[in-house]
Amino acid sequence: MDLPTILGEGEGSSFSFPAPKKQTGYTLLLLMFVIFILSLGLLIAVPVWETQLQREKEEELIFRGRQYVEAIRLFQQQYPGAFPRSLDELLEKKCLRRLYPDPMAANGEWDLILIPPSPAGGGRGRPAPSSPRRGRPGQTTPSPTSQQISFQKVLIVPAALVAKVDNPQIIGVVSSSPRKSIKIYYQQKYYNQWLFFYGQDPQKMPEIVYFGQEKRQE
Repeated sequence: MDLPTILGEGEGSSFSFPAPKKQTGYTLLLLMFVIFILSLGLLIAVPVWETQLQREKEEELIFRGRQYVEAIRLFQQQYPGAFPRSLDELLEKKCLRRLYPDPMAANGEWDLILIPPSPAGGGRGRPAPSSPRRGRPGQTTPSPTSQQISFQKVLIVPAALVAKVDNPQIIGVVSSSPRKSIKIYYQQKYYNQWLFFYGQDPQKMPEIVYFGQEKRQE
């Protein structure tokens, strides 16, 4: 006795159970929703992370700038009346543990703050490091403190161009980045206006002369 053939059995059968369309649609919607949430989270997290990173770099900029000011103060103690001609000299005279790059500049190079030359072009004299100023015989005249020194005008020179300055006398550093800051540092909103120099009065911005330019800033 022959048994009835069940539909879909046997050779050449192409029968298959169709996938539930509703379940597939729900899975796709759920996947799209998860991707949307992740993308939204990234859009929120990335700016927050970048802001936090920038704030940390600002604090590092202040720390490094003040390290150079302290190094120049120590240089003044060793060689009263003299200022370094390069940042390397601070390292050579053991006034600085290491050279700190500008954290805001891509190339890490600072702009240097110098004593501007006199109108006659001769510049201020620089006592020899081996010859400290002396008062009465047998006594060394103490070098003036940063509170006693005040510069009404400063010259800002890119580090790469300082060799073109006749008898450079470095008193500090400033970031070479023109980027706007998050922190307002002594009323200054741009990194290339955050000055760090020996004898600085933070409440009073000196007149700035930019090397090779006619720009002036009060």
